[in-house]
Amino acid sequence: MIVWSLFLLAVIFILALDLGVFNKTPHIISTKEASKWTLIWVTLSFLFSGVIYWLYTTDYIANPDKLKPAVASMKFITGYLIELSLSVDNIFVIAIIFASFKIPQKYQHRVLFWGILGAIVFRGLMIFFGVMLISKFTWTTYVFGIFLIFTAIKMLFSGEDEDFHPKDSFVYKTLGKIIPITSEMDGEKFFISTKTAKKAATPLFVALIVIEVMDVLFAVDSVPAILAITKDPFLVFSSNIFAILGLRSMYFFLANMLAKFSYLEYSLVAILAFVGLKMLLHDYIEVPEWASLGFIALSLLVGILVSLKFGPEKVLNDSSSEE
Repeated sequence: MIVWSLFLLAVIFILALDLGVFNKTPHIISTKEASKWTLIWVTLSFLFSGVIYWLYTTDYIANPDKLKPAVASMKFITGYLIELSLSVDNIFVIAIIFASFKIPQKYQHRVLFWGILGAIVFRGLMIFFGVMLISKFTWTTYVFGIFLIFTAIKMLFSGEDEDFHPKDSFVYKTLGKIIPITSEMDGEKFFISTKTAKKAATPLFVALIVIEVMDVLFAVDSVPAILAITKDPFLVFSSNIFAILGLRSMYFFLANMLAKFSYLEYSLVAILAFVGLKMLLHDYIEVPEWASLGFIALSLLVGILVSLKFGPEKVLNDSSSEE
């Protein structure tokens, strides 16, 4: 529990430093700033794999699967890459939510910050119950495997016409029945007083709630995917947390270029299908960790290279740049 406690304290410290020091004053995060922080988070994540290696040479952390240090490190990196790659779709949805509720760029970081706090709690709960289910009921491994393959097939054949409209969503309509919603904004405030209500939710709060719910829906895909790599609770949780912490900077880095990475969707299909098959065939075929890591890394690399060469030139925020 000492390692878990120190890890959570480190995450809390990083988040407090983020909001209280680096982003104390609301500002528009430039592509240069976002790329710098994206590089920092990716570097920290890979460095943490070295910490994982050291931890699994000691008795400081529970090792239920009796993993060797090198294998534990590879499982962490593999899980991190899976979570990071599956976050691409999440980033696209976040961009649509911000555009729909007309959230100014300088306030978007605050919404994402509080969204990440909620995501950490929800992911933690989903991981806990997911690990518990697989440990107690081994047949759930096949259920997760089938679900991931179904998700991959659905993603492959879903057309671009299936647009997401936040204001038409069940979440938005339900929230409107619970608390008055206003289109007015007052800086970074989530709630303000209006002529018709003493307390009304601003677009920032509405966007936050919609993002939280969408993250839970995305976690339904990503958590089973990482459980195909390892059932070790600390590896699953830590790789998830590092991917979530880097999601904000990656959003600001990629938001203007998402349309250019159109072929990355096929990489995600390949990754989901791979981990789904791995779960279904785990009793018959043992895939080495280096092979899993290599396949996922290669899938992402091919998707990025093909997108850069053949992807459309148009970016998401062309219209906003004209303004």
